[in-house]
Amino acid sequence: MNIFSIFIRSRIAATVSALLVIAIGCAAGIWQLNRADQKIHLGETMAAMQKLAVLDGNIGAVSLEEANQRRMQVHGRYLLNEVVWLDNRPRPVPEGVGANTAQAGFYVLMPLKLEGSDRVLWVNRGWAPRNHESRTQLPLVNTPERVLTVEGVVFPHPGKVFELGKSDDSLTQPRIVQNLDLAREAQIHGWQQLPFILRASDTDIDDGLVRIWAAPTNGVDRHYAYAFQWFALALCGFLFWFLTGLKQYRRKRKIERQVGVQNE
Repeated sequence: MNIFSIFIRSRIAATVSALLVIAIGCAAGIWQLNRADQKIHLGETMAAMQKLAVLDGNIGAVSLEEANQRRMQVHGRYLLNEVVWLDNRPRPVPEGVGANTAQAGFYVLMPLKLEGSDRVLWVNRGWAPRNHESRTQLPLVNTPERVLTVEGVVFPHPGKVFELGKSDDSLTQPRIVQNLDLAREAQIHGWQQLPFILRASDTDIDDGLVRIWAAPTNGVDRHYAYAFQWFALALCGFLFWFLTGLKQYRRKRKIERQVGVQNE
């Protein structure tokens, strides 16, 4: 019996299982490396975009393509009664800080009526902690009623999380939802709304919110570690298949030699 028969023909189930483990391990490892590359590219892109001049959101209509990932400054009043609490959002963890500081909470999204126009811009004002005993007991957020100057970075949306079922379109306060659909909000309210959100970046305002945002490249090392684990799993699957096959091959060869000696 040749080595091909020992390793494959007589071990179909083991071979298929090993190939499956190797394929899954390699695919997951490559995916983790791609995620790391995407974060690095995003960080480089954002760094380059934020070196450009600060956009003035009060002057004319600005498209998402023009403003995406750029710094923007706007003047206006918050619509206090239209606040949206995005649930299940982890506390922003700055680069270099341990991940064990993560905590569940809300992103506080509030529309800003731009001064001198009818346009509205949704602002991610920051992160607030959640009361784990009562989900609807919301933290106090200080919101001035005067005209404010808000500066931040433009994003297409405030980030999305997995959501079961259909979003609740009810405007009953408090509005605690999983995701914010900008197009849907414009339709519900009949607003002339800018097609993006502004993630506020001013850390000097004492309003009870956290705005120390994590860098886009935060977690790259974790992706590399996960990739190593997946590739290690694929290697272990191959080595287990190979070594058990080699052991079986040597055992059969030993038996064949013993039979050959007896026949002589």
